Amino acid sequence: MAPDFTAAVVGGEYDGEAAVTLSELRGENVVLYFYPKDNTPGCTTQACALRDGWSEISAKAKVFGVSVDSIRKHENFIAKHELPFPLISDEDKAVVEAYGVWVEKKMAGRTYMGIERTTFVIGPDGVLKAVFPKVKPDQHLEMVLEVL
Repeated sequence: MAPDFTAAVVGGEYDGEAAVTLSELRGENVVLYFYPKDNTPGCTTQACALRDGWSEISAKAKVFGVSVDSIRKHENFIAKHELPFPLISDEDKAVVEAYGVWVEKKMAGRTYMGIERTTFVIGPDGVLKAVFPKVKPDQHLEMVLEVL
């Protein structure tokens, strides 16, 4: 079973101060894609690919991007790139920790904690159908569509 959660969300069908609870989406396929940070090159590539393939993927699943960025940063990211899907703000890191994607990372000789780019495809019954760890942003859409 996919870990249940309730978290702040903005964009798509969610206006203002809204929250989404995973268990309330039962009966539908859900794609949760965890990404490191709004407005960075890889994350923008991944989000824009989903945007560009929106008509195809939205017919098959509810899609949510998840990062530890604030709702305000998510609003800016959505507006700048005209993203049609909602983004979850996990500032307290409860969701990223529940899904095991808050990990130690290393870059340029520096060690820090951050999100490992990972996608979870959850079936209508709440069971994980697929997990894509360390997914490449430019291959993400095709991988998800293949599972759906």
